Amino acid sequence: MSDSNKKQFHISVKGKVQRVGFRDKVEDIADSLELTGYVQNHSSKDVVIVIEGEEGKITKFIQSIRNIPPPVKIKSLEVAEYPYSGKYSEFTIMRGEMMEEFAERFDSAIYYLHNIDQKQDQMLDKQDQMLGKQDTVIGLQIETLREIKGVRSDFQKTFTEELIEIRGEIRELRSAMIQAGYLKKADVQ
Repeated sequence: MSDSNKKQFHISVKGKVQRVGFRDKVEDIADSLELTGYVQNHSSKDVVIVIEGEEGKITKFIQSIRNIPPPVKIKSLEVAEYPYSGKYSEFTIMRGEMMEEFAERFDSAIYYLHNIDQKQDQMLDKQDQMLGKQDTVIGLQIETLREIKGVRSDFQKTFTEELIEIRGEIRELRSAMIQAGYLKKADVQ
């Protein structure tokens, strides 16, 4: 694409955009859209972005940075168009003093560790819910097993009683057949 179709924009971002990993996210978005320029902390809370490339990609870039999730909280985003310069070969983060950068990285690390801690708490809550469901299922299995044992015991008791009754009836039939002369006592063992 010719340089005549390319644009340069300066974007001033105000809000909670420092010490939250915002510049890294901006760099990732710019790189994914193959845009060039830089992002730099400005004053105590603001960030300035100079971005060059195709206007459609820059529009996507601006939409994407507006949607960066917390802890980033953008209060305002001012965009101004400038003539395309073509002097940037890539998108970079302009770093400040070492202690300032260290503090920002440390704050970002705390944020990410906090997120990990929250996710872990959510996972533990879900695990507790699953253990509760497993306890319920085990309880139902134990109840079912008791029912089966009870039915088996009832069946065995009923079967035994029926068998005893049948044997008694057979004895009565033998006695009646012997008395009637159909059988001899010697024939019955």
